[in-house]
Amino acid sequence: MTTSDHAKVLKQIGNKPGKVSKYEKHNTPKPRKFGENTKKCSFCGRTGGHISKYGLSICRHCFRDNAKQLGFKKYS
Repeated sequence: MTTSDHAKVLKQIGNKPGKVSKYEKHNTPKPRKFGENTKKCSFCGRTGGHISKYGLSICRHCFRDNAKQLGFKKYS
């Protein structure tokens, strides 16, 4: 279950404090210290195809869309 799914379910439970506390106890995703899910794209939030070189921290899809704005040139 992703973090966004976790937030959606909490909104749906909303008014029932007993269910909210039980859901948070058992289903809240634990914070990650390393691995693929610690690096997210700063534009769209994707975790795959991540470019962290030069401090970019964006995915390859957003890099293709925003390369000229970031100051990169296409040579071929």
